Amino acid sequence: MIEKGKLYLGLVQKADKNIVVMDLGKLEGVMPSKEQIPTEHYHVNDKVKGYVLDVEKGAKGAPRVIVSRSHPDFVRKLLEFEIPEIYEGVIEIKSVSRDPGYRSKVAVYSPDQNIDPVGSCVGQKGVRIQNVINELNGEKIDVIEWNEEPSIYIAASLLPAQILAVDIKEEEKFAQVIVPDDQLSLAIGKSGQNARLAARLTNWKIDIKSETQFREMLLETQKEETEE
Repeated sequence: MIEKGKLYLGLVQKADKNIVVMDLGKLEGVMPSKEQIPTEHYHVNDKVKGYVLDVEKGAKGAPRVIVSRSHPDFVRKLLEFEIPEIYEGVIEIKSVSRDPGYRSKVAVYSPDQNIDPVGSCVGQKGVRIQNVINELNGEKIDVIEWNEEPSIYIAASLLPAQILAVDIKEEEKFAQVIVPDDQLSLAIGKSGQNARLAARLTNWKIDIKSETQFREMLLETQKEETEE
């Protein structure tokens, strides 16, 4: 029986822009366009892994299997498959945010202080993570260490950018992040991608300013206060 939330290898039977139909053995899987990776092209007889998003009743009562390659949990399951420590529960995936086909961010944690969760996921010379990247056709994956301290976690989530300071407002779940001037575009990312994925990963609103912008903002605030 095909189960929701699991990975399956299927054989593509039909592929057009709107839908991909896969033979999953006992059942047929359907991958609608929004569940496809936008940078991928599927062809008949391709062997493709997919994450079962749902098993619903079809028109005639037969099960209809919805398959996804764009869902964040597809990355989660691939990591579980590649990395024994995750499968065994020694390392926990705390959060995944994803821009399918382009970049994913994964926050990992281990309660065992002798285990380096990021190093274990990346593997020697990046071999473990490379297997996942290959399955995702070159989608970049940032693996970061989860931390219960929001400022440390938020700073890590903005990798590969270097962070100078993180000022948090706990009640609003808002973080003001200061970066060196030459790191601003890296922290924000192309079309805001890095900042957007970091915000989704941490579930915090993140505002990024360069050192110069922050100084100007402070001067402006001081000026307003003295005028009052």
